[in-house]
Amino acid sequence: MLDRDHLTGYIDGLLNVHNIPDGSWNGLQVEGKKQIENVAVTVDAGEETFSRAAENGVDFLIVHHGLFWKSNDPRLKGWMKRRIGILIEAGISLYAAHLPLDLHPQLGNNAQLIGLIGARTTESFAEYHGLKIGWMGTFAKAVMLDAIVDKLEKQLPTACKVLPFGPAKVETVGAVSGGGGMSSLNQAVDAGVDLYISGEPVESYHLARDAGVNIVYCGHHASETVGVKALGREVEKQYKVAVEYIDVPTGL
Repeated sequence: MLDRDHLTGYIDGLLNVHNIPDGSWNGLQVEGKKQIENVAVTVDAGEETFSRAAENGVDFLIVHHGLFWKSNDPRLKGWMKRRIGILIEAGISLYAAHLPLDLHPQLGNNAQLIGLIGARTTESFAEYHGLKIGWMGTFAKAVMLDAIVDKLEKQLPTACKVLPFGPAKVETVGAVSGGGGMSSLNQAVDAGVDLYISGEPVESYHLARDAGVNIVYCGHHASETVGVKALGREVEKQYKVAVEYIDVPTGL
């Protein structure tokens, strides 16, 4: 069996969670059983996710969007009490990794998006509160935009919103998952990428058209499935334990 505190310490160090400022209380948010047999990963904390984890006998659940944020109301009542109750009753530990899992150079959502479409990461970009959370990449040989969109839609899976105002053949790409926002988009445009990939759409039609850049929005949730899956594979490799992915798509 796997020790909860050992696994927690391993992920803390792997993702450098205690040295990355964030609005999320990253790390172990709810303490469950000391000894772990079953591990699972998912994108979002929530009642449906926790119920499915309990039904599947999960002991340690890793999420990207956790329960506790520094802007939260900390009172455990109503819907929050119900959520916590599921974890406590089943003895499930909840571990959250937000920005540390966005910016990680190998396992992070943004590096994983670059790799998923067949490009190679080159440098970080998209400064956010003093951190560069996005990644840029290049293709060994230019790839058609339509082929990139097709791969994203099949692999994530998702329905992308595409603003095809840049080169039809893409050589350079920048990725900021989730709610990348205008700041990250502007930084990608300033960096001269052919394609910017993000999750949540912003009002960017005219910027994309006038700047001559392609933009693909994959959906906030879908764009952040890749990081937890990569982290799950790393835990599997490190501890020789099966890690389940709990799929609760939001369509957002």
